[in-house]
Amino acid sequence: MKHTVFVDGQEGTTGLRIHEYLAARADIDVLRIAPELRKDANERARLLNAADVAFLCLPDAAAIEAAALVTNPRTCLIDASTAHRIHPDWRFGLPELAAGQREALRTSKRIANPGCHASAFILLARPLVDAGLIAPEQALSATSITGYSGGGKKMIEQYEAGGDAKLLSPRPYALGLAHKHIPEMMVQSGLRTKPVFMPIVSSFYKGLAVTIPLQLADAGDAERIHAAFQKRYDGERFVRVMPLDDAATLADGFFDVQACNDTNRVDLFVFRNGQQALLMARLDNLGKGASGAAVQCMNLHLGCDEGLGL
Repeated sequence: MKHTVFVDGQEGTTGLRIHEYLAARADIDVLRIAPELRKDANERARLLNAADVAFLCLPDAAAIEAAALVTNPRTCLIDASTAHRIHPDWRFGLPELAAGQREALRTSKRIANPGCHASAFILLARPLVDAGLIAPEQALSATSITGYSGGGKKMIEQYEAGGDAKLLSPRPYALGLAHKHIPEMMVQSGLRTKPVFMPIVSSFYKGLAVTIPLQLADAGDAERIHAAFQKRYDGERFVRVMPLDDAATLADGFFDVQACNDTNRVDLFVFRNGQQALLMARLDNLGKGASGAAVQCMNLHLGCDEGLGL
């Protein structure tokens, strides 16, 4: 049986990558809008309502408008924007979030795809909150370094044009401490205190790593944290818990932010020294951090193998 899929916002970075994932799928018929009709609300509504699954790869306001165009109860929307990630009527598109999340994604017609920074942060923090190793009130901080593709087409053009010396070095941003991923980072991790979050964009195309530093009450807490990750993600095909104090990384002396590129995988690490620890998660910001996660949710919803095409 073939399923029909429409990508609203097919020319953006996420939309283009979704099309790449679906191109080799014999079980998917992709509906495409004519370039001259991309802003025609009637044509967009027709295609949205004709699809079994419609991906919204749009700015927040446009995603809200697109969702309002859908009247077909059989159409499942997967929204890649920030607009619905903490909305109570939308399921959060992270199958590994908690027990029961996959079933919720199978049955829901409204799925909010996670942000790239948020996915890495939540996969680190949520198991520890659930296990009582981090209190919901605990004030966490996190740093994320990401490739420039996460900034979309304009930023990609800016970096690839060259000639601007300031783009050669890493650039911290969201200095107003109000990054758009923070609400979902809190809600989906079970935190009640806003984390201090500093993202950094650098001069490589893709790849992302989030780091949460911790002061431990007891040196043995690092082993308990690592064990909580192993227990939560046991059997997960797209989450890999690396050995405690990963020897290969320590031997190299540097962390490879791009080692998950071109995969739908997340690698989780715990490094410790006495009563200090670094929790680290890396992923491809265009894969598990965006388009790969969206296709994974589509597969779940349609009853396909979760990793099909990934």
